[in-house]
Amino acid sequence: MRGLMMDMPLLVSSLLAHAERSHGDTEIVSRTVEGPGKDGAGAVHRYTYSDAHRRARQLAQALSRLGVEQGDRIGTLAWNGYRHFELYYGVSGMGAVVHTVNPRLFPEQLVFIVNDAEDRYVFFDLTFVPLVEKLAPACKGVKGWVAMTDRAHMPQAKLPNLLCYEELIARENGDYEWPQFDEWTAAGLCYTSGTTGNPKGVLYANRSTVLHAYASSLPDVMNCSARTVILPVVPMFHVNAWGTPYFAPLNGAKLVFPGAGLDGKSLYELFETEKVTHSAGVPTVWLALLAHMKENRLKFSTLKSVVVGGSACPPAMIDTFRDEYGVHCKHAWGMTEMSPLGSMCTLKAKHERLSPEKRREVELKQGRTIYGVEMKIVDGDGKELPRDGKAFGDLLVRGPWILKEYFKSAGGNPLRDGWFPTGDVATLDPDGYMQITDRSKDVIKSGGEWISSIDLENIAVAHPAVAEAAVIGVRHPKWDERPLVVVVKKAGASVTREELLKFYEGKVAKWWMPDDVAFVEQLPHTATGKLLKTKLRQEFRDYKLPGA
Repeated sequence: MRGLMMDMPLLVSSLLAHAERSHGDTEIVSRTVEGPGKDGAGAVHRYTYSDAHRRARQLAQALSRLGVEQGDRIGTLAWNGYRHFELYYGVSGMGAVVHTVNPRLFPEQLVFIVNDAEDRYVFFDLTFVPLVEKLAPACKGVKGWVAMTDRAHMPQAKLPNLLCYEELIARENGDYEWPQFDEWTAAGLCYTSGTTGNPKGVLYANRSTVLHAYASSLPDVMNCSARTVILPVVPMFHVNAWGTPYFAPLNGAKLVFPGAGLDGKSLYELFETEKVTHSAGVPTVWLALLAHMKENRLKFSTLKSVVVGGSACPPAMIDTFRDEYGVHCKHAWGMTEMSPLGSMCTLKAKHERLSPEKRREVELKQGRTIYGVEMKIVDGDGKELPRDGKAFGDLLVRGPWILKEYFKSAGGNPLRDGWFPTGDVATLDPDGYMQITDRSKDVIKSGGEWISSIDLENIAVAHPAVAEAAVIGVRHPKWDERPLVVVVKKAGASVTREELLKFYEGKVAKWWMPDDVAFVEQLPHTATGKLLKTKLRQEFRDYKLPGA
């Protein structure tokens, strides 16, 4: 027997339509790439959800006029801004697929991505004109390139069929009704960062996107409401800015888009002038912001919480946000293949009774699964391991917004008995808190036992002289691998190999103790800001440990 409820599809367009009906006067604020100053930075654009909804409909009309049809892919190379936001809805709302392209990837990867996606049009911010000029000759399938600006700021670019965004939508009246179609219709496309081999596309559905927006909004997740002012530092060009452009209008939150200004000074100014209460980004951005604030003796007046994802949050950062600035800093975890959110580290009531030290142990975990995501850990034979907070194994996930297969079936079937293998090694405790101990490929296997590189990195960055650290396994004649700490020192700080190794004493088991320390000027990172350990291992492949 079926229930007798209305059959209404879950469509991305409904989120913005709802925002206009219930929160039409709520602001969307963007720092643009056009504006005062030689570098084009500094201009602030303001409008409302009502304005955004009208312009998104105009965009859908313009795309239809260009011959875009349901299922066509439309590429974007753009920062977090109001026009990019309009593309999220104008493209998906008409039944096409918004394909967010990460400009931080290598040019050959970008050419592959645009061609593999078969993008019909590519929209780009003015910042990326030189990049687009390099890509265009190799992207023969692109029918036109659209500069996301007005006529006054149009670049003198050598591009085939160069169009002006504002002129395109100005021709339309916005009298457009969002079409109704199957909720399984594709809405968005994002490619993995592709540290090895070609990137693979992850194709999100309208249904999965709306469900993810619902789950992300919950109090124990992003805690988003109509009283929230949220600034997504995590970029819209990668994994949907962790869903912010969808869950913010669902709740009527004020959105503040930072554009290209992701330095500490620019971010702090926006936080204060727009009275931001919540934000989300990767550790490298927060480190730069905290450094700016310390140097200038600044405080936050409205910021309540920041979410950290992309890589493990250094414990010292959590402490600094809480103790010096009164801001709650919490871990989130997810993947491009998971839309992306999988877990959030929000404490339970019982944790409030714990000592500060014990509470901090929980806060350092990647958190509890959010509703809709299931997790388990397995050993090398696929046997499920206990959720005791001690056993660690390969982390598998499943849920309604988790990938079933890659775009165009790239790489074949990725699932294991219906579960997606994340590539992470983790523990799960009885309360459902998950903690990443390593990437499967990064775990250090010494004498038949596993050593967590993340745990060792967290200890290193807790040292006052260390700005950033990575731990890799290097070859050892007896133990197969032993840990090497690769360190970037803070500017003007001093620490020796011996001092740093001594810093580990009493904090880890003796057989976990690193064998050596190497000092470098900088560490390699992926296009999304994660430590690129594949490159580190390549650089140190012939490294000889003391006594080895």
